[in-house]
Amino acid sequence: MTWAAVLLVTAVVWAVSVIRSVRLRAFVYSLPLPMTLALVTTGHRVDGAQVLGVLGLNLFFGTVALTHRRLRWPVLLADLAGIGAYVAVSVGLLAVPIPFEPALAAVLALWTVAMLVLRRRARAAGPAVREPEAAGRDGLPAPVKLVVIFAGAVLTGLLGELLRGMVVTFPYAGVLVAVEARRHLVAFSRHFARNSLALVGFLTGYHYLQDVSPAAALVAGWAAFALVSIALHLPRVVGAVQPVTRRRAGDATADRRAATMRYGSRGDDAESVRRRSTHDGRWHGNRGDGG
Repeated sequence: MTWAAVLLVTAVVWAVSVIRSVRLRAFVYSLPLPMTLALVTTGHRVDGAQVLGVLGLNLFFGTVALTHRRLRWPVLLADLAGIGAYVAVSVGLLAVPIPFEPALAAVLALWTVAMLVLRRRARAAGPAVREPEAAGRDGLPAPVKLVVIFAGAVLTGLLGELLRGMVVTFPYAGVLVAVEARRHLVAFSRHFARNSLALVGFLTGYHYLQDVSPAAALVAGWAAFALVSIALHLPRVVGAVQPVTRRRAGDATADRRAATMRYGSRGDDAESVRRRSTHDGRWHGNRGDGG
């Protein structure tokens, strides 16, 4: 792992550590920045094993969440369990050649099933179980946190070098992000699982243009990532904006009705209502001045 990669991983983990929104943390981590640098610096190709490696990333966070939150393991020990799960999956994937299209179809099918299961569980839990929207901050001073993140990035980078082509999806930053998000690992894992479809889009775009040129493959990969991310998050953004728009429209309608009831009947035209409203305001103002 190059020093540039170490610095990039450090920057990603640092950004996640200062962001309070759990959803935004998961999105920032899902940016394929380490993947991009790994592809540029190592020259590895993207094939079926790398696409299945996205499942390995989800397995990593799922293992850390299970061992830390359910089994009450210390977070660093849970991190080691997650790394062990990812390495075991990687060894199996590297043992045999895996065609890209069947791997892609399997990942898409599994992602769809996982989203349906998570949605059903959320509905079954009901509104009483609310997902945390903001994460707390730990007590480490900023300089100490930066040193710890940097040292951890070097160690995880050295471990990732042992995985050959699977370094593309190795959770370089994930090992440290799991420590930062330890209080909300379950919610973080759910958000990342949803965002991981965009990583599949990135790898797919890169795969189909990697024989043209690395630059064209990266452009295609990032474009696919952006499109999938928009498709994933746009409905949520629109759904959040619509109630606000309706509320404002309802307030404006209520104001017009109140003015009509006070200054004139429904048969009066707007100009008459406006004149009465203006005259009434001036009359009250004159009373206040003369009082």
